[in-house]
Amino acid sequence: MDHAGGLDVLVNNAGIFPRGTIEEMSLADFDRTLAVNVRAVFVAAKAAVRHLPAGGRIITIGSTLGERVARPGMSAYAASKAAVVGMSRAFARDLGARGITSVVVQPGPTDTDMNPADGPRAASTLALPAVGRHASPEDLAATVAHVAGAGGAFITGSVITVDGGVNA
Repeated sequence: MDHAGGLDVLVNNAGIFPRGTIEEMSLADFDRTLAVNVRAVFVAAKAAVRHLPAGGRIITIGSTLGERVARPGMSAYAASKAAVVGMSRAFARDLGARGITSVVVQPGPTDTDMNPADGPRAASTLALPAVGRHASPEDLAATVAHVAGAGGAFITGSVITVDGGVNA
């Protein structure tokens, strides 16, 4: 931390997405999903708050699937993304007096390694956004940069949805 000049922003952007209905998914896969998508956010935030100054930011990447499940087989992922919303809102209350904000940036279908725009599910997800395309990583990065910068100083306990109109 000292070499880099300190920590101003934590972006929690790791996640896994095992698919399977409640009948198909093993408890081990369910537990691993919560460990990676929820527990890791808590662990990273807990480590970061010791170093974050007033004006620091905790930004967690969620998913619109935490609010609305598009198809069967998403229960573990959806539960984990709903959990990070509640946890991030609690962080906002826990850390607000110190001037540290906590926000969830919640993408819809996004062209990533986990969900490629030309992958096997692309045709069905491409129909969801009103803008007719998947989000790019740059679309999300621009939102994260805004929240991390001066424009995000009074945004906390919030969910910012970047879904191209999926939930419109």
